[in-house]
Amino acid sequence: MEEQGDGVHYWGRTPEDEYYKQQGIKGSKSFYTSPRGLSLFTRSWLPISGPTRGIICGVHGYGNDISWTFQSTMIFFAQKGFACFAVDIEGHGRSQGLKAYVPNLDLVIQDLLSFFNFIKQYPQFHGLPRILYGESMGSAICLLIHFADPKGFDGAILVAPMCKISDKVKPRWPIPQILTFVAKFCPTLPIVPTEDIMKKSIKVEEKKIIGDMNPERYRGKPRLGTVLELLRATEYLGKRLGEVSLSFLVLHGSEDAVTDPAVSLALYEEAKSEDKTIKIYEGMMHSLLFGELEENIEIVRNDMFDWLNERCGGMAE
Repeated sequence: MEEQGDGVHYWGRTPEDEYYKQQGIKGSKSFYTSPRGLSLFTRSWLPISGPTRGIICGVHGYGNDISWTFQSTMIFFAQKGFACFAVDIEGHGRSQGLKAYVPNLDLVIQDLLSFFNFIKQYPQFHGLPRILYGESMGSAICLLIHFADPKGFDGAILVAPMCKISDKVKPRWPIPQILTFVAKFCPTLPIVPTEDIMKKSIKVEEKKIIGDMNPERYRGKPRLGTVLELLRATEYLGKRLGEVSLSFLVLHGSEDAVTDPAVSLALYEEAKSEDKTIKIYEGMMHSLLFGELEENIEIVRNDMFDWLNERCGGMAE
């Protein structure tokens, strides 16, 4: 099977190492064995000049992975002086597990905490700000990581967080009741009736083509067990928004049809964090950092960098 590193990427056919060099960063990839023995695919994107300003621990969204468009934001952060790390969670990308099957998010949280804590022990990162970064489902996972380790991170950037499954994509009654019953016996069945999330996420038509080219993208219907676990986790999160205490920046498009910007507003209003910021972008959709017009992506990136800049030593550029 052709390795992504030797084939096509979201940027074209330039080999990874050459592309990273052109971008002024250093990239690497490896496998990490979690405490429960799961083989997880990991990547890093590191600055190659100047002091490292902080470490960013990234979590991708449902059905996605860290080797396609998710990289674009990590590359941007690395260019700005941040050491970035991310993992394909269980059942996603090149990590172990049945494709798009996540039977227990609590175990995923422990996998990620184990890896991120391993990274934080590197001597060159001691004393640096530690920031969580999540996209969609990944943002919900970041909040769950925060609950599991309240003092482990200094802040979080939450992009279109899935703190609740949007009513716009949730199946109507009696389908959820039927699916819940069937899931007890066949949790891996890919039969949940939803539209293709990728196509509902991306505004620019040509970028839908690029998104669909991802060789690791899950194209099937959501699996029963995964959907029930996401519903369980988001319901749990929704009840605990008032307990969020870390610094955070939440970013959401007003026209997001996958996750609900109203829930991001609730997070902002209810969280007990002393340092919290929210940006709702008028007319933007779910994929804020790839699927939008380039000028819109620039706006979102600048907002993220400004937020980081104020909390990580204030070196403007």
